Order: sequence, then C-alpha cells, then structure tokens
Amino acid sequence: MNTYATVVLAAGKGTRMRSNLPKVLHPLAGVPLLAHVLNAVESIPSTSAFSSLDPPMATHRPVVVVGHEAAQIEAAFAQRCLYAIQASQLGTGDAVLAARGVLEALEPRPQTILVCYGDTPLIRSELLASILTEHIARKATITFLTALTERESDFGRIVRDSAGRVREIVEVKRATKEQMRIKEVNSGVYCFDRSWLWPVLQDLPRNASGEYYLTDLIGIASAQERVIATVTGTLDESTGINNRVQLAEAEQMLRRRILERHMYAGVTIVDPTTTYIDNDVKIGMDSVILPGTFLTGKTTIGSSCRIGPGTTIDQSVIGDECVIRNSVVEGATFEDGVSMGPFSHCRPGAHLARGVRMGNFAEVKNAFVGEETDMHHFSYIGDATVGDHVNIGAGTITSNYNGITKQKYHTTIGDGAFIGCDTILVPPVTVGEQAMTGAGSVVNKDIPPGALAFGVPARVQRMLQPSHDDTVKRSLQKEE
Repeated sequence: MNTYATVVLAAGKGTRMRSNLPKVLHPLAGVPLLAHVLNAVESIPSTSAFSSLDPPMATHRPVVVVGHEAAQIEAAFAQRCLYAIQASQLGTGDAVLAARGVLEALEPRPQTILVCYGDTPLIRSELLASILTEHIARKATITFLTALTERESDFGRIVRDSAGRVREIVEVKRATKEQMRIKEVNSGVYCFDRSWLWPVLQDLPRNASGEYYLTDLIGIASAQERVIATVTGTLDESTGINNRVQLAEAEQMLRRRILERHMYAGVTIVDPTTTYIDNDVKIGMDSVILPGTFLTGKTTIGSSCRIGPGTTIDQSVIGDECVIRNSVVEGATFEDGVSMGPFSHCRPGAHLARGVRMGNFAEVKNAFVGEETDMHHFSYIGDATVGDHVNIGAGTITSNYNGITKQKYHTTIGDGAFIGCDTILVPPVTVGEQAMTGAGSVVNKDIPPGALAFGVPARVQRMLQPSHDDTVKRSLQKEE
C-alpha cells in the first residue's frame, strides 16, 4: 500500500510577531496557528477527493519540524505529532532534511512526502487532498500548490515554457521586471517522491542567501525532465502569518468561515459582524445566536437554544432549548431547558439541572442546582448542592468563604425547600427537604426537613409538616 507522511515546518523564530510566544502558538479563533494546520492535515483521509483513491493511501502522524522554543511547541501538542529538530535555521530545504531521520524510521516507510507550513492556518484539508491525489494520478516527482493573483506579493513567480510546463520558481529578489508581472505564484505546499527527494536535498547547493530553499528543487526536477504537477488554489488559503496585522486579517477570514459553517448547518446567526465563535465550538440545529455573543473554547450548544444578545460562553456545555440573555457562562454545564439572565454569571463548576430558572444579577459557582429550581434576583450560590424544585429568594447568598483559614465550606439545600429573600446561609450547613427560611434570616445551624426557621440567627419556629424526629421536638420545646 502506498503511504504518505506530512512534514509541517514550524521552526522559525517569528521575530516580526515581537513576542516571547512561538509564532505557531499564537491563538487564532481560540486555537494555536499550528493546530489549524494539523486539523487540516489530519482531516485529509476523510475528504471526498482522497476517498476516491484506488488503491487507498495510508498515513502517519504528522512530523513537525521545530527549532525556536521547541519545548513549548512539543508541550502544547504532545503525542499528537512526531517531532524533528532543525538545529540551524538554514532555509526550508534544510528544515525538510532535518525530518529525514524521523520519516525514514516510520513503518511502513512513506513513499510520498507532503510538506506545508505551520503558520498557514487557512489551508483546507480538501486542498491538501487535491495536491496528494494529483501527485498520485500524475505519478509526479513534485506536485506543488500555486495561486493566481492580481495583487502585489512577495511570493515566488512560476515560470513556465511555451507548452505550459513548469521550469522554475523565481524568488522575488531574483526576478526580472518581466517575471514580476507573472500572476501565478508559489503557495508553498509540496508533494515529493521520497526516493527522489532525499539524494537531491542532500546535494542541494546553497543559494545567494546562503540557505537551502525547497523552491530550487523545481528547477532541478525540470532540468532532469521529471514530471512536475501543479494544483491551483487561492492565495488566502496559503498565506503565512508573519506579524500581528496579518494575524488579525486571518482572524477575520477564519471567523467568517466558521460562521458560515454553522449557518449552513442550520444555526441562525442574526448579525455575523458582531458574533465571535471559536473554531472548536459546536452548535445544534435551530439555535439562534443574537448580536454581541462570544462562544469560545470547546463550548457545546444544544439545539433550539437562544443565546444572547451580549452573552459570553466559554468552555461550557449547554443543553437543548436553553435561553441565556446578556450573561457570562464559564466552565459550566446546563441541562435542557435552562433559562438565565439577563446579567447573571455562572462560574467554573456550576451545573444547572433541567429546567432551572436563574434570574438577573445572580451567580453560581462550583455548585449543583437541581431540576426546576427557581433562583431569583441578586442571589449567590457557591460550593453548594441544591435539590429539585427549590425556591431561592432574591438576595440569598451562601457565605461560603472563611477569610481566616482560607477555606470554603459546603451548603446543602434539600428538595422542595423555600429559601426566603435575603437569607444568608453560613456553611457548613444543611437545609432539609421542604424546609423554609424567613426573609432576612442568618442560617448557621442545620434546619431539619419540613421545618420553618427564621431570625438572626435562625431558629426553628414550627414544623410545616409532621416530624417523627425527637431531636426536632426537643429543639422546639427548648425554644418555647
């Protein structure tokens, strides 16, 4: 079986980014630049162009050539890739040659080497697959990606003869005025026949810059009358990111692509110009995203939800038929049918069960709130377990932080409890099932099931339901 391997070049310093962070780790739509390229590479086998190959091709994990801040890149992607070190920055040819040892150790050994850059986040898997399939169909020695453009660029020009055959790639600094008028440019993605590549790379002479360029391989292959094939794409897809201006431009193009993907999948986005959705976000059909909404990280939104306006959801799971208005949700889980806002906040560890209704200016942190519970305005529930069908009155808070020992204590509220307005729960404390607190109470002791308690501090006043608990009876007798 024919096998291919992908080499991703990511060893450059990226000095024009003016950053301590390696260029390929700069985030774009919520994930690093290199992650976008790896996503495209890893999706090649699932494309329609690739599936048409007969016989099929197998592949390996991509080999990423690293150099500057290699440890950061390897830490970010771990076992997702194989890694090769380019010790000296001597050009693209030197970078590919640095991967030879890793590639030759693969089993089965790849017959085709696909090369692309780690700073081209707009490259599509379909385009990469087209280059591979063209390479196989033409039985080419080299197949590479070109683009036609009317705008000025510093990409190498593709020089062809009168029969349309590629003769060389001329870098801008060496190009004549006539060559500079050529509209077809090199996009920097290549397929090579492995058996031809290594000996030629090994003997590749340095160019005028003192480096080894992959572009010089085109002229060598042409002189040897080798088969050279090309695939034409758009310049945007292959444009590398060299500075933060280009990063912002790529962000705009990629975000539009993400929004279109969701809209074609059945999501209504009312105003794409004010809606920001990261690459890894998933949204169910018939959900509506209103203006000013940010969906970031690995967030999942169910179907038939209404999100926004002015809402931020990060690293969270939202069920079906949820409504979230003008609020912030971070690291939280919402089951189906939850409503929230406006102007509320769920912090990491918040879990709202089915049908929870959370009003305005309310906050939940590291707490489970049970089914069909109403949590009204100006309330804070932190480090707590709240049962089903509970009423949390406006102004209720869990006073869960001990400022002396820096500990946080837990509050438990049973099913069907009614917590009156402005109740302060001082944990560790438990309010039993069907219990009730009066408005303005400070609860610093457990309230048994079915009891009414109020006051500062709150005391059990009477039983709302019959109790067979002797402890409750003695408590009531003592207070009388």
